Amino acid sequence: MQKTRLAVLALLGVGFFWAAAFVLMKDAIQQQPYMDFLATRFTLAASAMAILRPRVALKFRAGDLKYGALIGIVLAFGYITQTIGLDMTTAATSGFLTGLYVILTPLIAWLVMKQKVATKVVIGAGLAMIGLAIFSGAASDVEFQVGQLWLVLCAAFYAIHILMLGHFGQGRSSYRFAMIQIAFAALVTWGFALLDGYQAPPNAEVWFAVLFTALLSTVLAFWIQTWAQTLLEPSRVALLITSEVLFTAIIAVAVGQEPVTFAMVFGGGLMFVAMLFVEWPRKGDQPVLEAQLHE
Repeated sequence: MQKTRLAVLALLGVGFFWAAAFVLMKDAIQQQPYMDFLATRFTLAASAMAILRPRVALKFRAGDLKYGALIGIVLAFGYITQTIGLDMTTAATSGFLTGLYVILTPLIAWLVMKQKVATKVVIGAGLAMIGLAIFSGAASDVEFQVGQLWLVLCAAFYAIHILMLGHFGQGRSSYRFAMIQIAFAALVTWGFALLDGYQAPPNAEVWFAVLFTALLSTVLAFWIQTWAQTLLEPSRVALLITSEVLFTAIIAVAVGQEPVTFAMVFGGGLMFVAMLFVEWPRKGDQPVLEAQLHE
């Protein structure tokens, strides 16, 4: 029981780390180009994973690099579109809209893989669309609205990433496969960063954001999820991780980065309820949850 409670608290901590990452990155990418920030972050994260568990991380099996590279490229574009959206909107908006991958994942599975869509997904999608309409309607400038589109695209990339991970990741070391994906995400972002010349983090504040997102929001968060999934059922893990969305709004308001608005409370609230509705376990549900690299 004590270990179970610790796992619950640790997963809430993951949600907090991911939420704090949005707030920290919002300020950091005003001082360092976002591609340079992401390239630095992913390089540090992949290097840390290789150093911490070299025997696991570097013991490649057939298909690890090929499929890890493919999925890592999708992951990279998820992070790139998310960061562009974050730059054009707010941390809370980014948290709410990125979380829509919870709903988009089964919808894309239905469209592409012809998997049956549960009634709760249809209801959740409807609630999310109403929440998104409130969010979009409250946006007063074009840049903010365009930023929201980037974030919805990010959610789609994350949903595709999850589906690809479920298809190509079975039977592989989750730790090694995650490190490979992060390494290839680093390669993609380095490619963009070098186009106009790499700029290192300019000060301690940005370095703190880089280290926080690389080591806590990526490496430690992945470890916690993997450990917690040995103690808790997958549906409970998914629900606890969804706390990221709520934490993002709370932290952004608490640090004065954005005010409490009608759109945040009602539009964001509806999207959060939609996510919970889709993730909430029903009798007979047998979800399989992979440790996530998203935030």
